[in-house]
Amino acid sequence: MPNLDSVKRRQALVPFAAFCVLAGILVAGTMAPAAIGAGLLSNRVSDSVDAISAQLAAAEPPLTTTVTDRTGAPIATLYAQYRLPVAAAGIAPAMKAAIVAVEDRRFYTEGGVDVQGMLRAAVNDSTGGALQGASTITQQYVKNYLINVVDRTDPLAQQADREDSLARKLREAKMAVQLNATMSKDDILANYLNVVEFSGTVYGVGAAAKAYFGTTADKLTVPQAALLAGMVNNPSIYNPYTHPDKALQRRNLVIDDMVTNGSIPASYAATAKAAPLGLLPDGPVTPSGTCLGAAPDAGFFCAYAESYLVHAGFTADQLATGGYTIKTTLDPRVSQVTKDAVDANVPTTQDGVANTFAVVQPGQDGHQVLAMVANRNYGTDPARGETSTNIVANASNEFGAGSSFKIFTSAAALVTGKAGLNTPLPNPDSECFPVPDTHSSCYTVHNDGHYADPITLADGLATSPNVAFVGLESQVGMPAVLDMAYKLGLRNTLATNDAGRTPDPKSGNPQYSEPQSEYFKNLLSFTLGNSPVSPLEMANVSATLMSGGVWCPPNPILSVTDRNGNAVPVRQQACERVIPTGVANTLEAGLSKDTTSGTSAEAARAAGWTRPDIGKTGTTQQSESVAFVGGVNDYAVSSMVFADGPHPQEICPGTPVHLGECGHGAFGGTVAAPPYFHAMSQLLAGVPDQPIPPPDPAYLTARS
Repeated sequence: MPNLDSVKRRQALVPFAAFCVLAGILVAGTMAPAAIGAGLLSNRVSDSVDAISAQLAAAEPPLTTTVTDRTGAPIATLYAQYRLPVAAAGIAPAMKAAIVAVEDRRFYTEGGVDVQGMLRAAVNDSTGGALQGASTITQQYVKNYLINVVDRTDPLAQQADREDSLARKLREAKMAVQLNATMSKDDILANYLNVVEFSGTVYGVGAAAKAYFGTTADKLTVPQAALLAGMVNNPSIYNPYTHPDKALQRRNLVIDDMVTNGSIPASYAATAKAAPLGLLPDGPVTPSGTCLGAAPDAGFFCAYAESYLVHAGFTADQLATGGYTIKTTLDPRVSQVTKDAVDANVPTTQDGVANTFAVVQPGQDGHQVLAMVANRNYGTDPARGETSTNIVANASNEFGAGSSFKIFTSAAALVTGKAGLNTPLPNPDSECFPVPDTHSSCYTVHNDGHYADPITLADGLATSPNVAFVGLESQVGMPAVLDMAYKLGLRNTLATNDAGRTPDPKSGNPQYSEPQSEYFKNLLSFTLGNSPVSPLEMANVSATLMSGGVWCPPNPILSVTDRNGNAVPVRQQACERVIPTGVANTLEAGLSKDTTSGTSAEAARAAGWTRPDIGKTGTTQQSESVAFVGGVNDYAVSSMVFADGPHPQEICPGTPVHLGECGHGAFGGTVAAPPYFHAMSQLLAGVPDQPIPPPDPAYLTARS
């Protein structure tokens, strides 16, 4: 007894075989003997169909990727094709009836190809007429799947998918017959409605229902379904937002076709055609498709998460089409509180002044990023205070973090034994230090104010004299200081040039052709923090110290799952111990004086701040950038305020912080620290203090 499946397949191929014979005869009448015509067509079709069928079976349609915060709440949607797939049962009967009525009335009775229609088209084509459609919904599904899925990144292949040729029609027909033999009509119809374009980036009926009407595919009414069904023939011409009259005429034609096809009674047609288009205003309404559409407190974080995954091996196309769910480490409360703090300090639209704020959670097995915010929002409209540069993650603070870089010199001194926390450092009002391996006579440094001379390293960290730290840097050596900056966290920063961008070997200027790790190898100005720096990496420096000397990459990802809910591994850099625990604890102890008797103490008192914490302020030479880097409890923080406009000036304290000529500009303690006190006071309300580790006695005095 023959196999029933094979019998079904042979029966299904009968219409296609009949059409192929007809096509061969027609070609023979105009080109060659019938055998040659049929053979040529058969060969062209057979050579490609099997391979394409395999691709068709393997390729998955592009889906939207959802980015969420750590609670699972969405913060952004990424996509190349906005598509919300639905099963056959999730599509309104009106939508199914409308598309069948206007595109393929014999859909439920034909075998994947419409012999009558193809006969008419073949006769017309062979006699020189314009190529006619005669495509069934199954054939259109094949064509749209090839264009929108299989070949979506290959323009030449897409051109072949659209070419006006009988060979292309035959190829589609054979594949349609194969599908018809293996899939139910409902599934074919649903798959077609999930893959077809509805204009712009809107693909599939689920996305179209939401984008045009703010509803779901299962709730589409007859007028709504008829409008969408009418669009698939030509989404541009029948776009109801740009061509409402044509769209209305087309919708009403579909309603008439539904009556003819028996889908709706004639008595209802007049009511349906009298209905307004009923569109959402200013549509189609879709998510932006990128992190630019994220909430104001999540845009920079989202962009960083996306770039982090790209560096981990995902492609941008995978993220935009893979239908992933990316659960990030973003803490919505921390993010909103810190966003409010920077907005209160510097308004979003404040001309020429940016305030970034990054929060990282310390830990010896990972450093999770909790918040990345700025007074600026992530966007493309500068007039609204937006920027499309990730000013929190990138080395975009071109003017630097000021004296907070003294952390690196101090850590290098403790590790090499050149100084301990109680070591007295020479600290005259000014000094000219010899510069190794250069022709310069010396590098002159002045203190901004009067300090003890000598001054201990601990007191120096609190009060920040320049001469003492440049002298210590000279003693320790630039290679050790730069190496320490890299180890503690400035890994991407040091790879950029002195403009915060990718080094350009063609520039001929070491300032721009070399990474900072090379450019500063003989420049003692490094410890004064006058070079571009990543605010996020500076927060991670604090996290490294608060983790007992263990560096981990600032990680924004909790998990990634694919469209089927399966976990997708994310390649991670391993955590590594970069300094001894004793050095980290000792340096934390030294940094614990800043908010009690150091450069941020006045701002701390004004905020009623009494918690044990670590901190280091920074102010650049012209007050074009100021910083506070520190941490409290389980929050490692950087707050930086810097000039970000085309005409940078001195930053002035006040309400709000602004640019100007204020006589004596802002300091890290007066302008960058207040958002830290503001935010942390809210986040830690009712939470017990965490003490700062005591210094390790081995690192209180110099050892070499």
